[in-house]
Amino acid sequence: MADAAVKEKPAAAEGERELTDGFNLLIEALKLNGLNTIYGVPGIPITDFGRMAQAAGIRVLSFRHEQNAGYAASIAGFLTKKPGVCLTVSAPGFLNGLTALAHATTNCFPMILMSGSSEREIVDLQQGDYEEMDQLAIAKPLCKAAYRVLHAQDIGIGLARAIRAAVSGRPGGVYLDLPAKLFGQVMDAEKGKQSLVKVIDAAPVQIPSSDSIKRALDVLKSAKRPLIILGKGAAYAQADDAIRSFVEKTGAPFLPMSMGKGLLPDTHPQCAGAARSTVLKDSDVVMLIGARLNWLLSHGKGKAWGEAPKKFIQVDIEPKEMDSNVEIVAPVVGDIGSCVGAMLHAMGAWPAPPADWVKTVTSKRDENVAKMAPRLMNNNVPMDYHGALGVLRDIVKARPDAILVNEGANTLDLARGIIDVYKPRKRIDVGTWGIMGIGMGYAIAAAIETGKPVLCVEGDSAFGFSGMEVETICRYKLPVCIVIFNNDGIYRGTDVNNASSDPATTVFVKGSRYDKMIEAFGGTGVNATSPDELRRAVNEAMDSGKPTLINAVIDPKAGSESGRIGNLNPQSALKKK
Repeated sequence: MADAAVKEKPAAAEGERELTDGFNLLIEALKLNGLNTIYGVPGIPITDFGRMAQAAGIRVLSFRHEQNAGYAASIAGFLTKKPGVCLTVSAPGFLNGLTALAHATTNCFPMILMSGSSEREIVDLQQGDYEEMDQLAIAKPLCKAAYRVLHAQDIGIGLARAIRAAVSGRPGGVYLDLPAKLFGQVMDAEKGKQSLVKVIDAAPVQIPSSDSIKRALDVLKSAKRPLIILGKGAAYAQADDAIRSFVEKTGAPFLPMSMGKGLLPDTHPQCAGAARSTVLKDSDVVMLIGARLNWLLSHGKGKAWGEAPKKFIQVDIEPKEMDSNVEIVAPVVGDIGSCVGAMLHAMGAWPAPPADWVKTVTSKRDENVAKMAPRLMNNNVPMDYHGALGVLRDIVKARPDAILVNEGANTLDLARGIIDVYKPRKRIDVGTWGIMGIGMGYAIAAAIETGKPVLCVEGDSAFGFSGMEVETICRYKLPVCIVIFNNDGIYRGTDVNNASSDPATTVFVKGSRYDKMIEAFGGTGVNATSPDELRRAVNEAMDSGKPTLINAVIDPKAGSESGRIGNLNPQSALKKK
């Protein structure tokens, strides 16, 4: 009897063991690594996961479309330097999120797309499962890394690998494939806890070589017409004080790319934003800090850069970026903070740039600003872009802590040059791809991640890609003011189709009232027909902190095709003849 009793004890103890499952392990792994916000759309097989994550203290924001949730996660990564997390269902939901994942990778934003998926044994035999798709294979070419987790005990290491891949080196998007059966897998709770991984030093600094620092400074010091270009990589680095000190110590004119604006105020005496054409064409040494010589900078060659030979210095964490378009005579490879810090330390006494160059840039900048000023002060009705943007320029100046989200064609191109930014990471826009549809996702994430009010300036076409998310903004009561520049169409609302009774492909419903949309969800809608009405409506919205949508009525004739990139739109060879 005694022996029997002894033998029974282990079985009883086994039955009393505390258990856990894939749902809880993933939640605990996220929390362990400080990933406390998820953007996504619920559905099979991740609905219960969203509920459980919310109950466990993770903030789960439910969107109306996965692409918008993905854009939110991508810009959350840019703003926080932690991977933004997007959660989608399988197949169609995964595909909807994939555009945002590719966008994050292209723009170097850390992001993790987590998607439920069908079981491997069914997918591999192509047996026709619910939403069957080989998601891992599809994701791989479009992101920095892709992983699949098949066993609950591997959740911790799988998430750790995703985090490290997303933020280390050049940041980017990572896909994490989570088959449905994974969530329900059960294991011993203590062993499960031990399987979790807290990522240590996920994005280690990369110190530049001393030789590269000396070489870069020697080239910069030799310049007769130096120029520094600040890209969004410089803004992402959050090395704001060092970058400002370096730029000011050089005395060189600087040109901020659109999401690099605010590292030094656009009103800074060295800012050459209003003399962009002059400094690109006439400079002889150009230092790129966190900026790439892609299409946004005409690839570093051609008419925009003039005929004078140039020497390029490039500061970037990715060695393969060097010489991507033109020869880089002084590559500096490392993280932006370490590189700029090392250059500051090594500069010593630094000569002022030639006075004639500074005078040339300053004169051109002041001349262009003076030319633009009257256009920004006009009180035309219906409004043109300049009159409306002049109003928003003044509002942003008075509210430098607000986040400006901007997308569109003319609305983007003109706002980029007109609205000054005074602090880093306060302007977020379409980025490297120049895509449409980021507006509402960005606005939501900016409000959530920063706690600051958001001014979202949209073209009417751009708004159409994500407009249903105004319900999401109202549901979460976010301090977002959306201004839609409504000119009744894409570029212009005056195009005519002479072939049939259908409207022209670029024309929308005349006199649309987008402000009525937000009223349906309990937000505030305003129809603004003059600059004075626009100024009053935006200030009231920003003061109230309530979800607001302002329909800014713009002259349908005011736009131009594709803004500043109309040259990229090919013309018919027959038409030319």
